[in-house]
Amino acid sequence: MTSDGSALVVDARGMRCPWPALRLARAMRDAREVLLIADDPQAGREVAALADEHGWRVEDAAPATAGRWRVRRD
Repeated sequence: MTSDGSALVVDARGMRCPWPALRLARAMRDAREVLLIADDPQAGREVAALADEHGWRVEDAAPATAGRWRVRRD
């Protein structure tokens, strides 16, 4: 995990679900904002479900940076 400005960066490339979502959940315990990078095709759905469950806001990255989600706690 590294930092991207104010966001904590979680690089979950090469991990299959549910691991990217689990890494996101762990990071969100301490951070208000996380940038998740994942290449599992199911990651987007898992991230959306987890964010919905916890009331987090998810911003999908632009198509040029697919596989990146910025997740914020309001």
